[in-house]
Amino acid sequence: MQLLIAGLVLWWGAHVFKRLLPAQRVALAGKLGQGPAKGVVAATLLIAVVLMVLGYRQMDFIAVYQPIRGIGHLAVLLMYIAVFLTGVGAVGGRLFSNLRHPMLTGGILWAFAHLLVNGDLASILLFGGIGLWAGAQMLLINRSEGAWERPAAGSVRKDVKLAVISLVIYGVIVGVHFALGHNPFLGTYS
Repeated sequence: MQLLIAGLVLWWGAHVFKRLLPAQRVALAGKLGQGPAKGVVAATLLIAVVLMVLGYRQMDFIAVYQPIRGIGHLAVLLMYIAVFLTGVGAVGGRLFSNLRHPMLTGGILWAFAHLLVNGDLASILLFGGIGLWAGAQMLLINRSEGAWERPAAGSVRKDVKLAVISLVIYGVIVGVHFALGHNPFLGTYS
């Protein structure tokens, strides 16, 4: 459990550093340079992910709640939507002008989908921790940046292209789950 919690603390810390301690973030960039400072944050995030994965896989299964039977189909659909939303900001399609935080919204959906089908303590810590982080990050961004200026709406064609790309990425994610010994299509389908 300690590795998982340490990973979550590093994840949260690296992401909120700029928002909660802006002077220290500027000082770090001034001392190291902008690129190396970003590299430190990226390395911290990589370490956080490794710790979260190792911690999650090492934890004993401790049931906290029983997922709802038959909810797996909804979780699979929400996961695809989460993958799609994480790319909305990058493609600049029609949806980009309607969502202030598409990637973070995708993160919340990702967490929620996993919590629908996983009721154990490790899952609650990991997915709940990331979902709470995404929500907190939205609030911090809104507070520090103020009112949102909507970007110009892009084309629906870009959103359709993203939907196809998201299917491919989703397939890769499913493949990684299989490679790690977990079939994402077995959870609470009956």
